[in-house]
Amino acid sequence: MRGPKPVSLQLTSRQKKVLEQIVRRATSPQCKVRRAQIILMAAEGKNNQQIADQLSLATLTARTWRRRWVEASEQLQMIESDSDEIAFREAIHEVLRDDPRSGAPGIFTPEQICQIVAVGCERPADSGRPVSHWTPTELAAEVVKRGLVPNISPRSVGRFLKVKPTSNLIFHATG
Repeated sequence: MRGPKPVSLQLTSRQKKVLEQIVRRATSPQCKVRRAQIILMAAEGKNNQQIADQLSLATLTARTWRRRWVEASEQLQMIESDSDEIAFREAIHEVLRDDPRSGAPGIFTPEQICQIVAVGCERPADSGRPVSHWTPTELAAEVVKRGLVPNISPRSVGRFLKVKPTSNLIFHATG
């Protein structure tokens, strides 16, 4: 084997039991099943390349999850000794969870979204619109006209209001 020897990983019997349950449970998300398999195989003494080959994944993935488990092992042991079974299981699931991803920031503030929805609850006629029902296009034009947002697509309006793209009808305001 080339490269440095992987960090050894040891599991308590309770940790192993919970990880095996995750692997066997039909309702477990596959990403967690895969991560639990990596940890179990690492505890058996397999190196990252062997794990990657057997599970058909990148060596970096095996290395990442081995490292994350080792980094969390001290805290897991404390939780295991101090907590009930539910808290212990939650701690293991937390270790197997994805890290938050940065992504692009939202274009519209929560306040702007609320204002758009509020306009959608008004009658279009009250805004001088010659329609009886808001459409995504009409509502987008109205919120831009009012200066609530500098620009917005009808599709974005539809997403805020959970309207299917093929639907023209949004609201029929009453009152």
